[in-house]
Amino acid sequence: MSQVDLDVQGMTCASCASRIERKLNKVDGISAEVNYATESATLTLADSLTAEDAISVIESTGYSAAPAGSDRPPRSRLPFIRLIVAASLAVPVMVLSMVPTLQFPAWQWIVFAMTLPVVAWCAFPFHKAAFVSARHGATTMDTLISLGTLSAMLWSTWALLFGGAGEIGMKMQMSLFGSGHHELYFEVAAAVTAFLLLGRWIESRAKDSQLDALDALARLGAKEATRLTAGGDERVPVELLEVDDVIRVVPGEKIAADGVVASGASTIDASLVTGESMPLEAVVGSEVIGGTINGDGMLTVRATRVGSDTELAQIAGMLRTAQSGKTGAQRLADRISSFFVPAVLVISLLTLIGWVLFTGDWGSALSAAVATLIIACPCALGLATPTAILVGTTRGSELGLLLRDATVLETARRVDVAILDKTGTLTAGRMRVVSWFVEDYVDRRDVLRIAGALESGSEHPISRAILDAAEQAGVPVVAGDDVKNVSGKGLTGMLDGHTVRVGKPDWIGVTDGLAATGTLVAVEYDGAYLGTLMLDDQVRPESKQTVERLRGLGIEPIMITGDHAGAADRIAQAVGITEVHAGALPGDKLEHVRQLQAQGRRVAMIGDGVNDAAALAASDLGIAMGSGTDVARASASITLVSGGLEQATTGIELARATLRVIRQNLFWAFAYNTLAIPLAAFGLLSPLIAGLAMALSSVMVVVNSLRLNRFGR
Repeated sequence: MSQVDLDVQGMTCASCASRIERKLNKVDGISAEVNYATESATLTLADSLTAEDAISVIESTGYSAAPAGSDRPPRSRLPFIRLIVAASLAVPVMVLSMVPTLQFPAWQWIVFAMTLPVVAWCAFPFHKAAFVSARHGATTMDTLISLGTLSAMLWSTWALLFGGAGEIGMKMQMSLFGSGHHELYFEVAAAVTAFLLLGRWIESRAKDSQLDALDALARLGAKEATRLTAGGDERVPVELLEVDDVIRVVPGEKIAADGVVASGASTIDASLVTGESMPLEAVVGSEVIGGTINGDGMLTVRATRVGSDTELAQIAGMLRTAQSGKTGAQRLADRISSFFVPAVLVISLLTLIGWVLFTGDWGSALSAAVATLIIACPCALGLATPTAILVGTTRGSELGLLLRDATVLETARRVDVAILDKTGTLTAGRMRVVSWFVEDYVDRRDVLRIAGALESGSEHPISRAILDAAEQAGVPVVAGDDVKNVSGKGLTGMLDGHTVRVGKPDWIGVTDGLAATGTLVAVEYDGAYLGTLMLDDQVRPESKQTVERLRGLGIEPIMITGDHAGAADRIAQAVGITEVHAGALPGDKLEHVRQLQAQGRRVAMIGDGVNDAAALAASDLGIAMGSGTDVARASASITLVSGGLEQATTGIELARATLRVIRQNLFWAFAYNTLAIPLAAFGLLSPLIAGLAMALSSVMVVVNSLRLNRFGR
């Protein structure tokens, strides 16, 4: 068996994904899960089958597919243009049709002219999708939308041309009963089209934000590398690198592949993968990861993993896999479309047949059947989620946070455990001096002054922390002379004619055990040991309160970090977290998420780095710090724009409030259809009143969603 990921194009609703999935799973040797939100399919294939076989099955269903990672065509602006045109025409159509005092002579012909392009061109995607589904013997939401808008348009056109509604001076008359051949329903066709195009556009933007996560991750790796050959150095694209190639990495350059240092010594900024701000030492024999950044030394690296085998590529794979899982919202949409659309079509047809058989009045029969289609058109259902998301996200942005979409909101209410990263999440991601170990005869200010003299010319995180401590203590710092970097050890130099060394305690010769929970920097002056500074990341002032608020929401906080145990325990104690996992790599964080989910827990993940991206995507509720990486933000459901950790609980509360509104909207949409369809079928509602009821149901959904504007006030 082998696993294959495909990008799928052409899906317009969750039922499309469900139909493709059913078709694939009917083929012996294929196990498939199709995700509408990420426009992807994850398949397990028997050895006798290939990706091309699966693509053929998808194409036979009326859609297209390509191997994952293939260049996706750029998003067209056409859907947005259709939305603008539909909205611009639908508003005057609705006003003229529903306000009799504004109906001037020949108003109905103007309304007809404005509605025709809305139904024919703006609603074309719905008609096309319905036609494709019909060719393959299936129905979707597009089927009902297409039939409803076309029925309203065709019925109104017939009434205009042959039913007497086209007479100059005619005005609309509201009527609950009767067929009303003179009545027009152009506003129904125009409004349904505009509202549902808005919903599709919002949905498309949400999907784009998910797909951008993989694109952002792909851009993080190196694009070219300097390969050493018998004929000299050559600059090549990373795609041409092979295992055992030796590459040269100059200071400040990204390492192009996973490998082992063959020569040289330097420091490596591995925060891309580990999430930790402290550089790592790289000497001969050290393993390095592609995409990390070389520090101040020249390195040659022998490649051990290239292309899709690198750590960065595997993180991308984990992210894609995590995003491919189905959510409750998608499964709900699948269930709705599986019975709602066929049921409405059957009811409308039975209504037509029943009225003809029992009354023989084709006018009344057509009126009741059209009213059934119109009032059943799922405008409120289509608006239930996107309007709540639109208002919720707008309110969220005012509060300094962003909600991506509703794909994981249904679990926000049930989240009972939160995994928090340390560096950049619970802490500020900036080193600071937290304590001193100094000899009895030494003044702390002298230690800062001497250490600062060597560190003054560097932008290294340790250097900045020491200089910040000197500045806060009011210690004047004068730059040292002849400062040299001893890679992996520290700095040497001269200060006022005296020899100074600043660096690792064992390099200075300090062998006494120090109770270290952070990074130690020893200071030596003319061969005499003066003392040691301990540096660590700074705890965010709001972290402790956030942990307490999480517990108040019934959520258990857990810290998982790539840092060492001493530093992790110090931060955990400071913020009040009792369960800590240190030394965790990206795969470990993802595994922790999955283990908790396997136990039936609902997991929120709060992080800021690339190393958190897969765990953010796999969690039930991913929360990314706004100060973090693009990949982390794109992978999360909630982004804290301001970077303040206290907004994490606010984000959860807003997500829960948004979910409540979505559920209320869905309940109303279902209740409305459940009650209104029988009334229309029995002729108790004319198509005009059906259209008005449909519009009012949409207004109620919108008004209910607008209540989210009061959140947090």
